[in-house]
Amino acid sequence: MSSVSQCDEQSIKSARLALVVVTYNSAEVLPGLLDSVSAGCLGVSRFEMIVVDNHSRDASVEIALAHPVRAKVIRMGRNAGYAAAINAAAAQAGLDADLLVLNPDVRLLRGAVLTLCRELHTTGAGAAAPRILTEDGRTARSLRREPSLVTIWSDALLGGRLASRMGLGEVIADPRLYASSGPVEWATGAALIISAEARRRAGEWDESFFLYSEEVDYLRRVRQSGLAVHYVPQSHVLHIGGDYETSPYLSGLMTANRIRDYGRRHGYVASALFRLGAIVGEMLRIGGGPIRRATLHAALTTRPPARETPSIS
Repeated sequence: MSSVSQCDEQSIKSARLALVVVTYNSAEVLPGLLDSVSAGCLGVSRFEMIVVDNHSRDASVEIALAHPVRAKVIRMGRNAGYAAAINAAAAQAGLDADLLVLNPDVRLLRGAVLTLCRELHTTGAGAAAPRILTEDGRTARSLRREPSLVTIWSDALLGGRLASRMGLGEVIADPRLYASSGPVEWATGAALIISAEARRRAGEWDESFFLYSEEVDYLRRVRQSGLAVHYVPQSHVLHIGGDYETSPYLSGLMTANRIRDYGRRHGYVASALFRLGAIVGEMLRIGGGPIRRATLHAALTTRPPARETPSIS
C-alpha cells in the first residue's frame, strides 16, 4: 500500500469493473457468492455484477434477480459453454471495463477484489489470479505450467503428485511460489481478473472449447500480446468446487480439450506424443473407476486438430 500514491489509489478505486459469473444449475452455490460480493469488493467504487445463465433448469436466474447485489442477468437460452457466456458478459460490460471472472462456487473474502485491481493498475499486468483457499483453509494448488511433452509424460509416468513435487508436472506444488506475488504462466480460472487493455489485445475467449482449457488458451494469448499474468497471494477467495473430479463426462472433456489445445499449437509428431502421454497415464491408472475409464476413452478417441497460428487482435 505504501508504494501506491493517493492519486493511483483513487484511480484504482474508480476504474470500471464487471464481475462475471456463469451459471448452469448453480442455485445451490450461487447465493453464497452473491452474499460475499459486498465484503469482497470493499473499496471498489465502480463495479457491476453480470450473471450469464446457460439455460439452467433450477432457480439460478431467479436467485440472481432477487439478490440485493442487483446483478444484470443475461439468459443465453441454451447451454452455450463457458467461453461463450464470458463473451456475452464482456460485450455487455464494454471494452473499457476490467473483468473479474468468477465461478459460482467461489466466495470472495474481504478486500480481495481491490487487491486484484491494485495489481493490474500498479504493475501493468494483463491478468491476475488470487490465492484460492479450500474449504478447510488450505491454499489450493491453482498455479500451472504451460502444457508440454515434459509435463504430460511426467504426470503420466510419475503420477501428478510426485511430478508436481519434482517441478516437472503441470500443477505447481512448490509452496514458495504460492507465498509471493509475481508472473506465472497460467492459473485455474475459478477467479481471474483481466484488464481492459488485455481484453483489447487478446480478443474474445475461444468458444470452441465449450468448457476447460479456455483459460489456458486465453491467458496464453494475453502473454503473447506482451502483457504478464500475475499471481496475487494477498487476495484470498474460497473455492468449494471440483466437479470434474467426480464427473466422468467432465473429466473426459477436460482431457479431450487438453489434447485439442496442444494440437493447435504443435506439429503432428509432437501432438501425437502428447496424446500418447495422456493415454499412457490413464492406462497406468485404469483401476481408478469410471473417471479413469472416461478420461482414457477421451484420450483414445480425440484426434489433435491441425496446427494453427493463433491471431492476436
